[in-house]
Amino acid sequence: MIRVVLPLAALLAGVALLLAGSGLLGTLLAVRGSLEGFDGRTLGLVMSGYFAGFFVGTFLAPMLIRRIGHVRTFAFCAGLAAIAVLLHPIFVNAPAWFGLRVLTGIALVGLYTVIESWLNAQPDPALRGRVFTLYMAVNLGAIAVGQLLLGLGEDGGFMLFSLVAILICASALPVTLTRLAQPSIPDTPRLGLRKLYAVAPAATLAAGISGLAMGAFWGLGPLYAGQIGFDREGVSHFMIATILGGALLQYPIGRLSDRVDRRIGLALVCLVAAAVALLALLAGDWGRWPVYGLFFAFGGMAFSIYPMSVAHMLDTLAPENLLSGCSSLLLVHGIGAALGPAIAGELMTRNGPGALPAYFAAVLAALAAFLLLRLAARRGRAHPAPFHPMLRTTPGALELLPETQSEADPASPDKETY
Repeated sequence: MIRVVLPLAALLAGVALLLAGSGLLGTLLAVRGSLEGFDGRTLGLVMSGYFAGFFVGTFLAPMLIRRIGHVRTFAFCAGLAAIAVLLHPIFVNAPAWFGLRVLTGIALVGLYTVIESWLNAQPDPALRGRVFTLYMAVNLGAIAVGQLLLGLGEDGGFMLFSLVAILICASALPVTLTRLAQPSIPDTPRLGLRKLYAVAPAATLAAGISGLAMGAFWGLGPLYAGQIGFDREGVSHFMIATILGGALLQYPIGRLSDRVDRRIGLALVCLVAAAVALLALLAGDWGRWPVYGLFFAFGGMAFSIYPMSVAHMLDTLAPENLLSGCSSLLLVHGIGAALGPAIAGELMTRNGPGALPAYFAAVLAALAAFLLLRLAARRGRAHPAPFHPMLRTTPGALELLPETQSEADPASPDKETY
């Protein structure tokens, strides 16, 4: 493992600083927006701007890297992100924040694309899986640490926005100093969404529903915690508990799904997550620790849905379509993540904070019902691809999966529709 880590230490240090800053920013905006009187509808629309920008950035970032190179792109996007962050406390209104969130999403996807394309240049294919695992561990750990930084300044104050900008700028220092050769950026084709759904409907819908749920959590989770009575420290601990649940439970849950029909595993995870979300409707009056415990469990389940959908798609697609299928599945998840905060924010404005866990329960129960219906219509199958813990970043991260390195086999028969 040492020979994997040392050459990539600069990249991993950069991404850790970057994610600590961006993790703090999402929670900070929800806290500051609540103090400014933004209701759930307004804050949901503002937060959806980030995912819209992230979606646009997946198309712009590769073109920018090809034009000016990896290091300059990273420096450019880090500067753009820092400027956007520092403008938030200057222009405190919803339209401006929405535009700034779009810019932040575009900038961050550019930063992630630089890092992940460099990680994909790992010359030893046997080590790519370890690189992927290490990268995802750094992702989750840095996001959790970012939540702790919320307690360093006054509620929603300028100092915290400055801290986010400092962390983003600091992330450029190790990356721009790296001596790793700059890799090329290959075109990552996307499998048509209709074809993807026709071949892997369960995986496609699961990725979209995962986006609806997780986009709403990242955008409105801090607002929910504040509205049920948590102070700033409680909000950060609420987010940490959910993230830690996703970090610690994702792998064992996913490995269990390798032993049964993947749709059964997905359906069970969705049903448990929906049940936990319904319990959270009652937990607001139980004190902090029951809420932390419930959302720890919810995070473990909800964070598992997207990587399980990727694993199911890898089980289903022919080898020559794996990488393009991964890219398209990420697109579906991103669309859901852009819509989720807006939908859940509207519900919270009309019905109060309890609407957020109720929303989680509704969308996840609907997915479970769909999966069980698919299971009743189709027989089970073995899993040629194992589960991998992951977060949604860019198509570059999915290229690190060992399964997507398989060369196309022209004799591969079409696989069954699941």
